[in-house]
Amino acid sequence: MIPGQPHSTSAHQPQRASPDGDASAPWPAGAWQRELKRSIRSGAELLRLLGLGQDRGCLANPDFPVRVPRPYIARMRRGDAADPLLRQVLPSPLEAESAPGFGNDALAEADAMVDTGLMQKYAGRALLIASGTCAVNCRYCFRRHFPYAEHRQASAFPGLAAVRRDPSVRELILSGGDPLMVSDSHLAGLVTQIGAIEHVVRLRVHTRTPVVIPQRVTGELIETLRNARQRVVIVLHFNHPREIDDDCRRATRALAEFTLLNQSVLLQGVNDDADTLAELSERLFDTGILPYYLHMPDRVAGTAHFNVADAPAVAIHRALAAKLPGYLVPRLVRERPGASAKELLCP
Repeated sequence: MIPGQPHSTSAHQPQRASPDGDASAPWPAGAWQRELKRSIRSGAELLRLLGLGQDRGCLANPDFPVRVPRPYIARMRRGDAADPLLRQVLPSPLEAESAPGFGNDALAEADAMVDTGLMQKYAGRALLIASGTCAVNCRYCFRRHFPYAEHRQASAFPGLAAVRRDPSVRELILSGGDPLMVSDSHLAGLVTQIGAIEHVVRLRVHTRTPVVIPQRVTGELIETLRNARQRVVIVLHFNHPREIDDDCRRATRALAEFTLLNQSVLLQGVNDDADTLAELSERLFDTGILPYYLHMPDRVAGTAHFNVADAPAVAIHRALAAKLPGYLVPRLVRERPGASAKELLCP
């Protein structure tokens, strides 16, 4: 299905697992929780699994610990200390170094909170912190210092109160953490309550969980999203072409009735070259996902070693645009605190 095409509940029925193991069917309930429990939670163990020894300067950080699901580890190259997937999740001593201009709340999100767990940065849109956890702890995370404990969403979803009061909010974004870290029943309750807010016409779900644990795409999840009154947009977060494997393709096929977009982050040592990004865009589109944004890294404390300066970033993007048709070129953007929209670096 073409990304962005309206879906019809009459034209699309849930894809069920067939007796012969239909590869396009979603996974059964409980499979993703089992994978989550099997996640690796130490840098030393991760390195051992990849045949890289016990210690390469891993930094233990109790405030932002290691969490890497095994389905994601399976895509890493054994014996390659420079593997771009490994670089995204392995702690580095560089995280402890301070850098000018990098802070705990680089986007001034504390100033954008309008209610419990509810953030509003741009006109017509609001963002709900639906979960305080992620399936993977990416080391470049822009919310690694966010006070999630202050913004928990119980079953009453207190953050929705401000949305109900504000008819200008036409789109609600579920974020976190990762909104797909909650159970299907919890998510169904949230979607039902959002459905009762008449002025909200779009529901956007930002998630990396299907990237690192494709098994999260269950029949129950698809039913929940299909039952949403609003038009559903799912924004995934692939950064490198090798993150897309057969299981990820199976997951996105199961989600094909929804609008699927991708947001990547431009990361030094991961995807900071036009060839890698071009391959990513091609694979995304072949998987049914439209490249949407290429984000400049946010200037968050502990992440300066991932930063790409403006000049090389613009040069990479121009080289990328020369390789691809326009609809496969994600927009290179930066988020600035207090701005009315994301800043476009390459008009």
